[in-house]
Formats: sequence, structure tokens, C-alpha cells
Amino acid sequence: MTPTHLTYTSLDPFPLELGGFLPGLTVGYHTYGNLNAARNNVVWICHALTANSDPLEWWPGMTGKGKLYDPDHYFIVCANMLGSCYGTSGPLSEDPSTGSPWYRRFPEITIRDMAAAHELLRKHLGIASVHTVIGGSIGGHQSMEWAIACPDLFRNMILLASSAMLSPWAIAFNQAQRMAIEADRTFYEDIPGGGLGGLKAARAVALLSYRNRQAYNQTQEEGDDTKTAGFRASTYQTYQGEKLVKRFNAYSYHVISRAMDTHNVARGRGNFEQALGQIRANTLAVGISTDILFPPEEMKNIIRHIQGGLYSEITSAFGHDGFLIENEQLTNIIQQFYNTTQNEPAN
Repeated sequence: MTPTHLTYTSLDPFPLELGGFLPGLTVGYHTYGNLNAARNNVVWICHALTANSDPLEWWPGMTGKGKLYDPDHYFIVCANMLGSCYGTSGPLSEDPSTGSPWYRRFPEITIRDMAAAHELLRKHLGIASVHTVIGGSIGGHQSMEWAIACPDLFRNMILLASSAMLSPWAIAFNQAQRMAIEADRTFYEDIPGGGLGGLKAARAVALLSYRNRQAYNQTQEEGDDTKTAGFRASTYQTYQGEKLVKRFNAYSYHVISRAMDTHNVARGRGNFEQALGQIRANTLAVGISTDILFPPEEMKNIIRHIQGGLYSEITSAFGHDGFLIENEQLTNIIQQFYNTTQNEPAN
């Protein structure tokens, strides 16, 4: 299946929540499938931290021919988030005022700015309604902010391993990762490969929050009790760090993690009940039994404040990463949600 990878560029100033603006905005995105005659089959996927706009690449268990989100049935849209490095404006994009990349000068952005970028693209595509917006982790943060800002746009919202605000625990993990990047002196050179050593270490820190003790003990267990070096857990951490630095950059990682820290749907809206109460979409929140980054109680807290919201839980040994791994469980949960609410689109 050949993806449609497109780029949309707006030359208008793009205002930012914390003040100032970007002098124009570019959004990279993928689409699969086609709008049906009723124009009610749009599924908008908001990706996680270092993913890109091609869900068939990073979520093949859920998207593609014969999967839950089959392009023969749905028109699938996934846009690269603001600040990232896969086609959307970010730190390695050109600052038109200088003709050079932004690097560390890229403005401070928030999750609400990311949602606003999705909305700009949505209007460009002429999509009047969205059957389902779905996102895991930071993708869930974006979905919530968008559904609050545009309550009549979405028929369904599915949140996976996310939260209504970032907890001190999650912020601490983000800060530890930024400290690793900032300890790499090349980060301050403002060059394409700046900070990659620090990013490698940051990824190793992040993995500890994406999995958990049980997962590491299960997958990285040693079969040789005489070993004193070269442990599987050590090589795994190094390998995963090396994988990320081959496809991402430290400047985007730093910017996005700071934006993640700002996530709080109640900011400027009174409280969680008032903020989440604005959502009109049929909402399903899916927690993961072993998630230590966004534990189930945080997902349950979201549903308490959304009228008619439903909660379900995946059993997984793989912690936060479970939403990318437990495809069969997730498919069954979402299909049951659609069946219960009679939310299948017209053919």
C-alpha cells in the first residue's frame, strides 16, 4: 500500500499560546484511503513523541489492510506534530528572518499549539467532521486539547495511556532527559548533529518510564550467572539510544518535552470538570495495567469529567508501550466501543 505523504504550508503568522508567533507554518502529513460519500469516515491519528505521520510504519497492528483502521473503510489522516522533524515546522526548519535553522531559538510551544496546527490542516483539507480522533501518550494530550477547543468537530475520541495534565513524576522524567541533552556540549553548537550523545542518554532514561521492572526482568534476563559485563539490559539501552539518534534530533526532542510539561487541560479554564466537560465526543479512555508513566488512575480521572465517557484497561507486561504492542486487546476494546455506541461510519 503506497502512502500519500503531503506537506501543507501556510504563510500566515501562526500565533503561539505563550506569546509571539511563527512566521508561517509547514505541516507534514500522511493520508490513507478516501472520504466516503457521507464524508463521515475520517480517522485522525495523533502520534506519540518521536513517531512520524505514517501510522502504517509505526502502528502496523492497528492500521492497514484488514486491520481495525483499514483504508478501504476509513479516510486516515496523521499529521506530524509541531516541533518535530518529519515535515512539520521545528527547530531544524529554516527561520526566514535568518535563512538558517532555528535550533535552540525555536519558540516555546505547548500542546495547545500542536492542536491548533492540526486544526489549521483540518481546515485546509476541507474536513467538516471527524469520526474518530485517537492518540496515545502525547497524542492523547493533543486529542483532548483539540476536542475541548472544537467540541462539535468530533464524533468519537479514543485516548490511550494519556492524562489530563502532566504529573510531577512525568515532568521529572522529562527534566532528567533534558539534563542529559544539555550535558552534551555539542547541543550548544546549533548544528544538525548537536546534542546527539545527550539524546542517546535521554532515550535510555525515557525507556525506563515506557517499560517497567517487570518488563526488563522478563525480556533482558541473563542466562549466564557468571557474566560480569556486557549485560543484555546494558546493551539494550545503548541500542535503543543509537536507534533514536539515527532518526531524530536533540533540538526537537528538547522542544517537544518542554511542550509536554505544559499539558494541563484545566489551565485557564477553571478546573478539570469545567475543561473536560466541554468535550462532546463519545469518549473511550484506555489505560494499561502496568503503565508507570500514565497509570490507570490518571485515565480514570479523565473519564470522571466527560459525560458518558467509558474506561477500559489493557493487561500488559510492557507498561506504557503496551498501546503500541497489545494490538489484539486494543482492537477488541475499540470495536466493542464502536458497537456499543453504534458509531460505525456509512459505507
